[in-house]
Amino acid sequence: MARFRFRMQNILNLKEKLETQAEMRFAEQKKVLNEAIEAKNELLRRLAFLEEEAKRLRSDTLDLLEIQNNDLSRRLVQEDIIRADDRIRREERILEQRRKELENVMKERKAQEKLREHAFERFLKEEAAAESKMIDELTSYVYGQKVR
Repeated sequence: MARFRFRMQNILNLKEKLETQAEMRFAEQKKVLNEAIEAKNELLRRLAFLEEEAKRLRSDTLDLLEIQNNDLSRRLVQEDIIRADDRIRREERILEQRRKELENVMKERKAQEKLREHAFERFLKEEAAAESKMIDELTSYVYGQKVR
């Protein structure tokens, strides 16, 4: 039996490598997005702490300097939260691009695999036809020998 050899195996191998690279870029971007979300959550926790501190400062003996510092800290944290939201949106857009790239590379690889499957099926049919022909020739040879 002959050995199956896919002519475009090197292209399929390349597509698999490209898919692996795209998966790595997607995972890396997902990690960056998760870090941005965690940073925002930390800012939200900090803001909650500052708001509790503001309540405490206004309920105890009034210290104007501490209240002003607290107000300034809260405004700064709120600005940081706005910047964190912008960063998260930017990272989400990049992640979506990476997902689309990965999806396209996967489609290309799957198309190559389909071509390989079709080529293998054709190979099997050709092998079966060749084997059938060989059996027919052998049978006719044997039958021809008996007749003489």
